[in-house]
Amino acid sequence: MSNILKAFINVVNNYQQDISSITSGNNRANNMGEGLEHYIQDIFASTHNITNETLRLEKLSEIYSYQGNKNNPPDLMLKNSDAIEIKKLESKNSAIALNSSYPKAKLYADSPMITKACKACEEWTTKDMIYAIGYTNQSLLKSLWLVHGDCFCADKETYERIKDTISSGITSIEDVEFTQTKELGKVKKVDPLGITDLRIRGMWHIDNPNKTFSYLYEYDESATFQLITLLLNDKYNSLPEIDREHIETLNNDNFVIKDVKIKNPNNPIELIDAKLLIFKV
Repeated sequence: MSNILKAFINVVNNYQQDISSITSGNNRANNMGEGLEHYIQDIFASTHNITNETLRLEKLSEIYSYQGNKNNPPDLMLKNSDAIEIKKLESKNSAIALNSSYPKAKLYADSPMITKACKACEEWTTKDMIYAIGYTNQSLLKSLWLVHGDCFCADKETYERIKDTISSGITSIEDVEFTQTKELGKVKKVDPLGITDLRIRGMWHIDNPNKTFSYLYEYDESATFQLITLLLNDKYNSLPEIDREHIETLNNDNFVIKDVKIKNPNNPIELIDAKLLIFKV
């Protein structure tokens, strides 16, 4: 079973900046987004040094239970572990586009926004969310945040209240036909001829961790590459002891682990204990 600490250690031991050179089998990644996705796959599955594609795929199938795409989140699900959403940015401080999927502290199997394949890929009801946020400059991966969703995303009720209120307002419009949809809504037969439909989609964005957690970490302009990982103490302590020991005994001058306090996403005046892991070169 893989987790965020294993991924962090794999990056420290095998960090790679040129993600355009990452290949799947004999095929080079078609774009930076695809290169980042392969990179994230490899660091959680420890497949970065496997050159035989058949062996790599077998290893991936052991580690992951589901792989989605931009239309079917999450991007990856670790077997008996967390879900992963991958976001590529071309500016170190730009907001993260989540499109129709609101920010998630956790992923729920009864969510209408995930596919049947995702729901049935293993026995599960709830998974913690990891956001893997990579900032690329041309073909180079300059920084990577691995941050658990419950560090900066509120409980689902916060977002669903907004979504449901908007949907409810749409249904109250007179003389139009409302159709059930996974999005905010779809209004049919808007005009007298009944030939015009209106599709209403949510376009969610959330601030970059560089901005959200600027009180914890300041982006280092002089660094060639920087990896920042953030998770709550409760999550950290729930991970296998062998992985925590590996982190805590990691002998690398470019690595630091800190005990920090972060704002509770549901009540910012309350502070929560967390672990901040930093690797930069």
